[in-house]
Amino acid sequence: MTVDALPRARHWSTWDAGRPAEFMHLPSGTRLTPVAYSARNGTATHFPPGASVTYGAHALDSSFVDLKLAHAGTILNWSYRKPEPEILVGSWSAEVFGEWALRFWLCLCVSASSDISWTFNNTEKILHAQLANRHFALACRHAPLLVTAHDDLLAAEQELQLHGYWYLKSRASEGALMALRFNLEEMPANDFAAAMGDSLDQAASRARKALAVNAGAAKQVDGPLAALRDIVAWNTVWDPVNRRPYTSCSRNWDLRKFGGYGVWLTDTAVSAFAHAHFGEEQAMENLEVLFAGQTDHGNFPCLLTGNDAWLDRSQPPIVGLIVWLIYLRTGTTAILERCYDRVLRNHEWWWQNRDGNGNAILEYGSSALGTGLYVGTKLAAKNESFMDNSPVHDEAQWVEASRTLDSEDVGLNSLIALDAEMLGYLAAALGRDREARDHHSRSAAHGLRVKHHFWDASRGIFANRLWNGSFVKSLSPTSFFPLLIGAADPRQIASLMRHLSSREGFGGRYMIASVSRSDPAFPQNVYWRGRIWPILNWLVWLGLKRNGLDLQAQAMQRKSRSLFAASWKQRLAPENFNATTGQGLDQPDSDPFYSWTALLPIMDIAEIMDINPWDGWCLRNGTSEIELGPINSPIGAVTVSRRNGWLRLSANNELLFETTVQPEIKGLTINARSLRLMLAAKLASGARLRSAKPIAEALQANQPFRLKHPTHDLSLRATRHGPELLELTFSD
Repeated sequence: MTVDALPRARHWSTWDAGRPAEFMHLPSGTRLTPVAYSARNGTATHFPPGASVTYGAHALDSSFVDLKLAHAGTILNWSYRKPEPEILVGSWSAEVFGEWALRFWLCLCVSASSDISWTFNNTEKILHAQLANRHFALACRHAPLLVTAHDDLLAAEQELQLHGYWYLKSRASEGALMALRFNLEEMPANDFAAAMGDSLDQAASRARKALAVNAGAAKQVDGPLAALRDIVAWNTVWDPVNRRPYTSCSRNWDLRKFGGYGVWLTDTAVSAFAHAHFGEEQAMENLEVLFAGQTDHGNFPCLLTGNDAWLDRSQPPIVGLIVWLIYLRTGTTAILERCYDRVLRNHEWWWQNRDGNGNAILEYGSSALGTGLYVGTKLAAKNESFMDNSPVHDEAQWVEASRTLDSEDVGLNSLIALDAEMLGYLAAALGRDREARDHHSRSAAHGLRVKHHFWDASRGIFANRLWNGSFVKSLSPTSFFPLLIGAADPRQIASLMRHLSSREGFGGRYMIASVSRSDPAFPQNVYWRGRIWPILNWLVWLGLKRNGLDLQAQAMQRKSRSLFAASWKQRLAPENFNATTGQGLDQPDSDPFYSWTALLPIMDIAEIMDINPWDGWCLRNGTSEIELGPINSPIGAVTVSRRNGWLRLSANNELLFETTVQPEIKGLTINARSLRLMLAAKLASGARLRSAKPIAEALQANQPFRLKHPTHDLSLRATRHGPELLELTFSD
């Protein structure tokens, strides 16, 4: 999505990955950047990502953004609000003083492109500039004590560090970058407002009015949905090379070393899924980033940056799953039309390039394509698994002739079968019935191969297998991936569950370690050698849910919630975690605010409302009182609440229906004429379901989702699906 296509509501945002405290107006290039100077240690900072920044609440459209800034012992609360798309209100307040406040200076630096000249009107106390055919004006509740001009942000910081806050030679009323200077003795708290207008008078008037009104604090709601929102919103930045928005792995990463941007395949796909909980727009933005990088050979590259491109390798095929999950949540057929052929090309690439010994079982590898770092090496093939240094790869050898490892991976083969299944769903939804049957047949056939080829009967678990027939000694959570495709029989499932709960296997207070706890690599606690990774928790949990292993899935969800909550109390979303202590930052190479860690609150959300490929739209009732929403669903934004035994579904502040059914409703569909749901047959007796208005009234008002109690204007049809499930359909 280009700047021109970006909605006006998103023009102002925290776009620069290296400046999280800065707000940038993309169309004009205007930047508002706080810079602090401490006389205590003689240093200045614009608060780059790191320990000096604590990420607070962040709306997806940046209508509210809060963060905490620290420098030399001084701590500031900083916030932005957007009462209108072209009006920005900011504020700060000092929470802790690290020195005499007179000697701690705060500069609000305003700049744009190099050919823009900014003017400070000392009489009106307004900073302004003409930007193309628009005018910009900024006003402060308490006027600055000093205004200085500089060539750029670096020059402003260097002056402070060289000359301190007494230096006056840069005082000016006009320049390329203007620094409005304040000290915390005089202004421990302040507000400022910036506005665009067709004239300077209009812009200045709008800014002053915004200050007078004061946007105030936005209502903040805690919980997993807010955590999910904040993680993806803070990591959504502007790619200055390709000129597009996308959700980075982490804005904390130094993207300069990548040449301005860095796109990892799995991480970007997960971000697209995370955004779909709120709407379609930003989900598709991230999918489009993946599609833009797809090679002529068909694969989605493992990594794309401004400096390097790993075209020779991909990452595990989960994009089909992600696309189908997004479609189920949005119901937009255009998504399928845009994505299907892309996913299919990537799927076929795996079969054409990763069956090194021709036995219809896949391995990771590195094709003769591109000049990316490590191309044609074992390390490149390990990169393709995303579990780069996992001990499951230790026994594998690089085979130059096939350009693959000689180790067949149970995780990869499970995911390629899952990808075929998802392609079947995509094709069927597009009316390509013959293709759908072919995909489902391929998925089923490969699932059988996985079931038999990778089952190590001596250990009672699925394991990677070398070309010589021996099983790889190390085990990882990918041993549970056959659950994702329903490939395990009851005997195998029982054995897998023993491994999952065993303290020598994958059990323990924190789950799920990236290698079994009895493995010699586990104590190393380095990256994929023992640490917990959210992507693995989510995929194993999804497999448990597919197989009806509700107790185990709920245990995984609770342990994941506990793991996440301990770090989130400090506003941290670590890339990975210590499997023994649950700490996220005990290793220096674990990023503190990583995008795919959003999968942990996603699991928590799904225990209230989930939409998955096998059970459809699901709602779970319970004894705890909860409110979740607004959250995207097949019928748009909804809110789910639980109180006094009633589960309620609402949209636009109006009740759609409520029920006492416990614990779960599955397969929920709502349209203009009916409501359909699936529930356990033994729970249906005595359960009540009611809704806000008669269906006739709803239809007459053209508001299709309000259904009445079934004993009045609706007819009830009950269909039993075996001894366990009952389908109830209420219709007029």
